Amino acid sequence: MSIQELEPKVVWKNFYALTQLPRPSYHEEKVVDHLYNWGIAHGFETIKDSKGPIANVIVRVPATPGMENRKGVILQGHMDMVPQKTSDSGHDFLKDPISAYVDGEWVTADRTTLGADNGIGLSLAMAAAEDPSVQHGPLELLATYTEETGMDGANSLAPGLLKGDILLNLDSEEEGELCVGCAGGLDVKASFKFRKNNTPEGSKGLKVTVKGLQGGHSGMDISLYRANANKVMARMLLPMMEMFGVKIVSFTGGSLRNAIPFEAETELVLPEENVDAVIKGIENSFAQIQAEFAESDPSAQLIVEKVPAAPKYIQNSVMLRAVKALLACPSNVIRMSRTMDGLTETSINMAIVRTEKGNITITSLMRSAVDSAKAALAQRVRCIFELAGADKIEFKGGYSGWTPRLGTEINKVCMEQYQKVYGRPMKIMATHGGLECAIMGAKYPNWEMVSIGPTIKYPHSPDEKVNIASVARTWEYLKAVLANIPVK
Repeated sequence: MSIQELEPKVVWKNFYALTQLPRPSYHEEKVVDHLYNWGIAHGFETIKDSKGPIANVIVRVPATPGMENRKGVILQGHMDMVPQKTSDSGHDFLKDPISAYVDGEWVTADRTTLGADNGIGLSLAMAAAEDPSVQHGPLELLATYTEETGMDGANSLAPGLLKGDILLNLDSEEEGELCVGCAGGLDVKASFKFRKNNTPEGSKGLKVTVKGLQGGHSGMDISLYRANANKVMARMLLPMMEMFGVKIVSFTGGSLRNAIPFEAETELVLPEENVDAVIKGIENSFAQIQAEFAESDPSAQLIVEKVPAAPKYIQNSVMLRAVKALLACPSNVIRMSRTMDGLTETSINMAIVRTEKGNITITSLMRSAVDSAKAALAQRVRCIFELAGADKIEFKGGYSGWTPRLGTEINKVCMEQYQKVYGRPMKIMATHGGLECAIMGAKYPNWEMVSIGPTIKYPHSPDEKVNIASVARTWEYLKAVLANIPVK
């Protein structure tokens, strides 16, 4: 069955259209045009908030008859998706459509991320605007850009541009939860400059690949304690460097700041007489790590291949310090919340490692619901890399969390309508993921804000999937909420 045949068709047809367009962060031009043209075609006032090819798109939808006196609602989602794929996929995210298909109760994609984060949210908003059976007051659809790599669209949004009173963010990923708060974030990049040395005569080459890890969203999934491919690789390499003269030619792990890395690859050179001992040592180390993470990462794989020795390798003294820093720097939950059961308060994800252009770079994303805890973690990470002799440590992209407000009218409406539609109470929660509400709420302090969405599993990984029945139920719930927005 094609996803276009799924119910509600008004939602799935919009999602299918998004799967046909390239939309990694910084490459949302075609989605911007698609949403702008869609709004104009439906006769809605539609604007782009900048003259460049990438901009926030705002679509203003008049109230249905008799609903003109209701508070204005902004239905908000982001255009971009996380471009992750398995090593055996030839998908080009800048050219190829996403191969989305029905797999039992789920919609998923062929060895790539699906883009349900946040394509389903945008599709729900578009459906609410164009379906004449939906009762609603004044609506504004806000589609933001480049959320996944820095929330650029939310940061660029001008105060006063939007007219509504309530922000209904559609970027949550667990049906039945009303999200009323989120963590803040901060990026850190540490760099080590290096020279390259000539490989000794008679050396042999190895390529080591770690793959098959679960990966996932660095906010939502960090508390699942999955293996981090960068940390796994460093654990295997350090004893080989210290005991058997292994030198590193390259180290590549992870690809996105907000995704737990599920693959890493290194190329090595080493003395010929140590090849067998190194292969055995790497395999033994991996077997121990595999046993540690058997529950969270049952599909973990190690591939060790003999390759021609590269003519040059990275200056060993620098690479050794960088590998030790990789092992010393945390990449996990730092502290769980004391006020909300099961919620991560503070965490860090060592997301990307690269050795290129004369620099070893290590990029991590820190998250915390408590600004002082985030600052303390930043200080800890800075000290680790300074002690390791990093040449440069940069912090950027910091933002505070979204503080919950539990007594708002929209909270009450959402809770009441959920009880009516589902016949059970809705759970109020906060998320350890980053939501644009934190940034936009600072610009529009009068807004009442909540976040909802259908169940999406494994976002930011090639295993991403969205539950079909959950989308249908969320659609009915969204309609009920819009029909019961309070008067001004």
